[in-house]
Amino acid sequence: MDGVGADAGPAAGVVGEIVEAGGVAIADTNDVSTVEGAQTLVDTAVAQFGRVDVVINNAGIIRWAGFPDADEENLARHLAVHVGGSFNTTRAAWPHMVDQGYGRVVMTTSSGLFGLPNNTSYATAKGAVIGLARSLATAGAAHGIKVNCIAPGAFTRMAGTGSGPDEMSPDLVAPMAAFLAHEDCPVTGEIYAAGFGRFARIFIASTEGYVHASGEPTVEDVAAHWDAINDESGYDIPADLNAWSAAFTAHLRP
Repeated sequence: MDGVGADAGPAAGVVGEIVEAGGVAIADTNDVSTVEGAQTLVDTAVAQFGRVDVVINNAGIIRWAGFPDADEENLARHLAVHVGGSFNTTRAAWPHMVDQGYGRVVMTTSSGLFGLPNNTSYATAKGAVIGLARSLATAGAAHGIKVNCIAPGAFTRMAGTGSGPDEMSPDLVAPMAAFLAHEDCPVTGEIYAAGFGRFARIFIASTEGYVHASGEPTVEDVAAHWDAINDESGYDIPADLNAWSAAFTAHLRP
C-alpha cells in the first residue's frame, strides 16, 4: 500500500472471479507510474479485446505523513502513482478513443483532498487528479470522450487489514463507477462521492464576490468587503476555465 514491492495476487483473484462468473478478463502487472508500463497495459488490452472503451484509473498508494515530515520523496511517490499513473494510462488509451469517437474515463480522487493533518502528499495528489480530469474533459468533448472523478468511501486493503462492516463494502461504490463508465453517462468534468449507501456531487464553485467600482483596490477594501467576497448565496459552478474567466470578468464588459 505504500508503493513498495508488488503483489499480483489481488488482480489475479479478481480475474478468477470474473472468469468463474462467465466473463473474460486478464490481469496486467505493469507499473502505470511509468510511461512504458501504462502503454504496455493499454497495448495488451487492445490486443486482447480489440479496443478500449473505458479507463478507470484506480491505482493508488498512501504513506501517512504530516507536514513537514512529508518529505520530497513522499510527495514524489504519491504524485507518480496517483497523478502519473492516471496521466500515463489515459494518454496511452486516448488515441484509441479519439479514433473510435467514444470513450469513458473515470479518475479516482478522494474525500481525503479535504485534508487531514497526516495525509499531506495523498491529499495533494488527489487534488491534482481533479485538475487533470477537468482539463481532459474539455479536450475530450469534441471526440465523444467523457472524463469524470469518483471519490469512493469503503473499507479496502488500503484501509488496513481485516474486513469492514457491510455498510463499508466497496460493492456500494461500484454503481457510481459503473454509471460514470456507461455510455449513458450524461456529464463530464464532474466529481461524485460514493459509499456507505450514499451518492453525492462534489463541485468547485466561485462566489459572486465583490467588484471594486473605481480606482485601485486596497487591502482595506478587501477587508471591508470580506463578507461579500465569501457570500455563497450566488455562487457559480464553472464548466471550465473559459466559463470561469467569463463570469469573473463579466463586470468589465459594457
